[in-house]
Amino acid sequence: MTGARIPSEPPFQPRAEPAVERAANDPDLPDLIARCLDGDQAAFAALYERYAPALYRLAYGVLLDPHDAEDVLQESMVYAFRNLARYDAARGAFRTWLYTITISRCRNARRRKWLPTVTLGHLLTLGVEPPTPPAESPEARAAWRELQASLAEALRTLSPRLREAVALRYGQGLTYREMAEIIDCPQKTAESRVRLAHEQLRKAMSAADQAALEELWSL
Repeated sequence: MTGARIPSEPPFQPRAEPAVERAANDPDLPDLIARCLDGDQAAFAALYERYAPALYRLAYGVLLDPHDAEDVLQESMVYAFRNLARYDAARGAFRTWLYTITISRCRNARRRKWLPTVTLGHLLTLGVEPPTPPAESPEARAAWRELQASLAEALRTLSPRLREAVALRYGQGLTYREMAEIIDCPQKTAESRVRLAHEQLRKAMSAADQAALEELWSL
């Protein structure tokens, strides 16, 4: 499938916009879906361009591998387009439906590659990464690189389910209710997974890096 060119590594993105704002930004979605169901290729391309970057970031946040993330993106979009008639707007937002498909494909990818742990080459794009320090400050750049390395090692200790929770909460800016719908669990379970991820990350990081991490969560 052709469409948006997905970068080999996801760029820094600020925390995703709230669901209410996202819905307001998609007033033409019903028309696009209807046109897709009629076989309109331009509508297919428009949906791909609109949602592919976010789905890629989600897959990357869970799998931590750019090639696996792109494979999952393509599989997810193909499945979504082939099953578009099954989407029911009364049961949830279109974006939530796509996230559910993507998480399912991520789990399949992990099973295929048998990935109990994944080596992190660099910091996840989870919506918590602050801007690169100013170029005129070598000390700030060095401190940021150290924090990246520390957080990368800490993220590596999380289970796949906890990485899913962090990716959805901080990478996509979802509410706990939206998370629960996507990963098919009670809302309290979604909350506890994020809380547990926080606790495990704190334990895995130094005191100084813990303080920096708390600032990142709040961005």
